[in-house]
Amino acid sequence: MRPFLADENVPPSDIRRLREATLDVTAVRDDASGASDPVVLARAVREQRILITSDRDYSELIFHAGHPAPPGVVYFRSKGDDAVDLATWLLDWLAGDNPPLEGWLTVVKRSRVRRRPLP
Repeated sequence: MRPFLADENVPPSDIRRLREATLDVTAVRDDASGASDPVVLARAVREQRILITSDRDYSELIFHAGHPAPPGVVYFRSKGDDAVDLATWLLDWLAGDNPPLEGWLTVVKRSRVRRRPLP
């Protein structure tokens, strides 16, 4: 399984839970707090990590601005009543009989999951 890069907006409690489940998760907040989205995206590409984020700017950078895509992006697009428990969702997805995250922008909402192939 590919390692993950957790964007700065991923809560520390979720990062901790993912690490406790033995996932390889590097957190931007640990060593690059305040890094711009293009810098975080370039790091995910360079380190070949699946990016976990709640920031929709990454899809804009990849699909409209032409930045290179990392192995995968998991975008949690949940707010308020539609909020998703990030760590639980990701662990359940990985444990289930689901398609791989590699090669896709996976948009997660409580009501549905949408996937778009990365360029």
